[in-house]
Amino acid sequence: MSSVEDREREIMLELVRVTETAALRAARCMGMGDCNLVDDAAVDGMRGMLSLININGTIVIGEGEKDQAPMLYCGERVGTGRDECDVDLAVDPVEGTRLVANGLPNAISVMVVANRGTLMPVPTFYMHKIAVGPEARDYIDINAPVRENLRVVAAALGRKVRDLTVVILNRPRHDQLISEVRECGARIKLIQDGDVAAAISTALPDTGVDMLMGIGGAPEAVLTAAAIKCLGGELQTKLWIRDDEDAARARERGFDDTERVYSSEDLARGNSIVFAATGITDGDMLQGVRYYGQKATTESIVMRMLTGTVRRVHTTHDLSRKTLRSFKAGQEMIP
Repeated sequence: MSSVEDREREIMLELVRVTETAALRAARCMGMGDCNLVDDAAVDGMRGMLSLININGTIVIGEGEKDQAPMLYCGERVGTGRDECDVDLAVDPVEGTRLVANGLPNAISVMVVANRGTLMPVPTFYMHKIAVGPEARDYIDINAPVRENLRVVAAALGRKVRDLTVVILNRPRHDQLISEVRECGARIKLIQDGDVAAAISTALPDTGVDMLMGIGGAPEAVLTAAAIKCLGGELQTKLWIRDDEDAARARERGFDDTERVYSSEDLARGNSIVFAATGITDGDMLQGVRYYGQKATTESIVMRMLTGTVRRVHTTHDLSRKTLRSFKAGQEMIP
């Protein structure tokens, strides 16, 4: 067995502990209406746990540039540094900060670890996206009309178009898309934020979600692509260029062909990918953090591309004995 395979197997549970910590810290702020409070708690917890893991990692998708993000910024080195293999990380301590702040569903803490240079370091653009599960992965075309994509996905799933459920972010920019999906007769599930969990749900059983369509964040697309690959589904994306300024910024970052279609393999290359996520608020993909006096429960999912392993981890935390790592404090804190 190679050292890469050994390392992946060894760190799978460690990555779950990272997302669990971020989720437990963020969930204490649920419904308080303060996005900064939610984000700060999760970032501090995630960064604190990452400092304890035996990896030699670099953040390539994170909280932004160093001058804007004191922790988990792009380019930051994380881990103990003792591992001989370099890895890249894509992280989102809270995917759906406003969801947590407002007590809404489908917020998760998520991260991906992959071989160095295999995660596309996309800038903070938006992207057109279409995501489906394994049965329809070979049939979608992001450049095709909405009607055609709905037709082929329905056929691949052995259903009628009216049986499909399509998840779309509830944004004014999607008014035309929503109108077209409605005209075709498919069902629509509008979400306020959090298209990573929604896209992944298309490839998981018993979520009631068949497709994701619309425009969302480009960094989130990398996280989604890693999970979708592990599950055998597909994500197609294209940059959303709103004006000449967007086009100029894209060219400056090396994205010269603004019409190029990126597959999940383009965004997260190869087989050395480990994905982990923990629910913060209840959602289609994961149950959120729940408190029972001195106990708390979390539900996580961890996936490994190389072996196709998908594990759901249900954890009970004894808060009378458990502590949570704080990077700012440099020590364990009472949750």
